[in-house]
Amino acid sequence: MIRKKAFMYAVAGLAAITMVGCQTGTDSGAGNATSGGATAGKAGKKFKVGVSIPAADHGWTAGVKYWAEQATKQNPDIEWIIQDAKEPGEQISGLENMQTQGVDALVILATESAPITPIAEKLHNAGILIINVDRGFTKPVADVFIEGDNKAFGRKSAEFMAKQLNGKGKIAVLEGIPCTVNTDRVTAAKEVFKGFPGIQIVAEDSGMWNREKAEKIMQNMLVANPQIDAVWASDDDMALGVENALKAAGRKNTWILGGGGMKDIVKRVMDKDPIYPSDITYPPSMIAFGIQTAAGMLRAGKDNGKKFIPRHVMIDLDLITPDNAKDYYFPDSIY
Repeated sequence: MIRKKAFMYAVAGLAAITMVGCQTGTDSGAGNATSGGATAGKAGKKFKVGVSIPAADHGWTAGVKYWAEQATKQNPDIEWIIQDAKEPGEQISGLENMQTQGVDALVILATESAPITPIAEKLHNAGILIINVDRGFTKPVADVFIEGDNKAFGRKSAEFMAKQLNGKGKIAVLEGIPCTVNTDRVTAAKEVFKGFPGIQIVAEDSGMWNREKAEKIMQNMLVANPQIDAVWASDDDMALGVENALKAAGRKNTWILGGGGMKDIVKRVMDKDPIYPSDITYPPSMIAFGIQTAAGMLRAGKDNGKKFIPRHVMIDLDLITPDNAKDYYFPDSIY
């Protein structure tokens, strides 16, 4: 759920700029519809938009790719280029390649924040509309930034864990890929844990939001720590890797809190599985909102579009418990 005020502005803005984009015979700088229904710029060319996302190496990014494909299909009047990348260098090369192909806009979900920021700034300075989704740049170089409230993610999950532990216990912390998302989640969670002197973080490492890596990291943590009461995994894929390690080690009394709203985890929360007493939403469909935003702003003309869309849109995140899990369980979902 997008924060109410931002959501109202965003929806109204998208509606308004879509209407502008459908008008013909104007000289406002907005695109004109061709006889075939395709949206065109002033030069009469069809708009071209690049979508740059991480490779689908785990459930959440697979969901991102799925929703990106769905959103682009809803806008057949625009020429879309979707590229995924396994690491920053590959993503930078892809972005440079899309620039040479003459894209009018780019929707970017960064593999990592810091290395992608300079190329995003360069492309923005070259006049390309930049929509940044999820993993923020380290400088405000995007025209629009759409993200989940990751500070709330960290705070809400840590508050739940502290309450579930009655304010005392030994926990392990798994971080994700170096980026603004991970920094906000981990920093907010640790601030909460600081308020509970009885909670001790006995192990901390990065699982890179990867199930296999998280499993290996957790194996090492278990060898070094005979007692771990709970694991703050910060991601549902990593949570499943942690679970595999716990089972292999015969640890039956350790529970896990991941995040992302993966349907398999939500189902287990709904079924009151003691390993997963809760989860946190983090919808990969936010990429679709970024794609729709880019399409609408181009149709209106970039400068017009900026009048309707806020520069920063933050999506609310919810704590999933057995009481409300049915509202977040979508068995036919890709994620």
